[in-house]
Amino acid sequence: MNSTSVLSRSLQSPVPAQRQSLVDALRGFALFGILVVNLVAFASPYYGLGIPDPNAQSPAGQAAALLIAGLFETKFYLLFSFLFGYSFTLQMESAQRAGASFVPRILRRLLGLWVIGLLHALFLYHGDILTTYAVLGLVLLLLRRQPDARLCRWALWLILATALLWAGIGVLANADPMTISTADAPARAAAALAAYRGTAATVVAQHLYEFTQVWAVLGLMQAPTALAMFLLGLVAGKRRLLAQVSPQRRLFRRLLLAGVVIGLPGAALYAWTSVKLMGVPEIFGLSLSLLTAPFLTAGYVGGMMLWFDTRRGRMLADLLAPAGRMALSNYVLQSLICALIFFAYGWRLMGQVGPLAGLGLAGLIFVAQLACSRWWLHHFSYGPLEWLLRGFTNLRLSPLQRRQTPGH
Repeated sequence: MNSTSVLSRSLQSPVPAQRQSLVDALRGFALFGILVVNLVAFASPYYGLGIPDPNAQSPAGQAAALLIAGLFETKFYLLFSFLFGYSFTLQMESAQRAGASFVPRILRRLLGLWVIGLLHALFLYHGDILTTYAVLGLVLLLLRRQPDARLCRWALWLILATALLWAGIGVLANADPMTISTADAPARAAAALAAYRGTAATVVAQHLYEFTQVWAVLGLMQAPTALAMFLLGLVAGKRRLLAQVSPQRRLFRRLLLAGVVIGLPGAALYAWTSVKLMGVPEIFGLSLSLLTAPFLTAGYVGGMMLWFDTRRGRMLADLLAPAGRMALSNYVLQSLICALIFFAYGWRLMGQVGPLAGLGLAGLIFVAQLACSRWWLHHFSYGPLEWLLRGFTNLRLSPLQRRQTPGH
């Protein structure tokens, strides 16, 4: 299946400008996946260290860990990235409707996003993606006028190159296993646990330390693959691919099929190597996941869009859309809630919640966010962070509270 040709043939003419509620619903769906993965990082000091988490060794814990690794890890940040690229075109349309110059507006928006991300990373979650998005947004700005076919080719090459890079790292690690030695991992986990359970100051200090450790993941994995999804999202947004289901039903079915046939087997192998094997096999599993995860992400898009076109699916989209409309606020709120649960800011439960309980907790948090988002947007026009970012972008604050019509 040639992804470039599928996109080129299947994308239809633009439809009139309007809020695309299905994009909001997809973004709400992405929020849940992001929460599941991030909560594991909040809950376990062993996350990313290449050694087993003692809280994940029961059969139920192993099953939950496999489920999270297979269906959530390395997939939902890709979906979020695709939607970021898609929304970039909506920002372009918004500037055009307002008669404003797009470039200064988007530069202010990206700067505001970077500041929010920096504060988020420093105080709440060192794995923040917002700062990366803000920097990559500059690349997207430069490439926005490139032909669609070229953007799709570049996206595919970015994905392939990143997968091959990590396969090469796996080959080198297999030749010299000491390059990925985990001998100091237990001590690092203990130090992280002490810092996160200590005081607010030790939490911030640990975040500053971990900034120096995550560059490989951000620079050699998340950044290039996120940029690839930015480019694909930009192409889809230009053609308003997600505005309606019916004109794109055939494409969505193909995406769902690709997710099942290519994405799921790759996800299963990645989950097995990352949970059961670790070490060098985990690197090869990651390489395979980097190659196949975009297909599973595409399958999620296709499957959810087709579901949204059913009676029950429309009900689900209606539940998800408010959370997606204020995705920035909800993303940061998720981190705030997790920081209060697991860090010294609150209950200090890091190291005491396994993956199965973490899945349940993520579900509870997200259900509460769905309810709160619906309530908030009934009374206010924007999420709180969306309101601030919009004000900085437009250099004026819009009214936040909704005007109630008589009788309400």
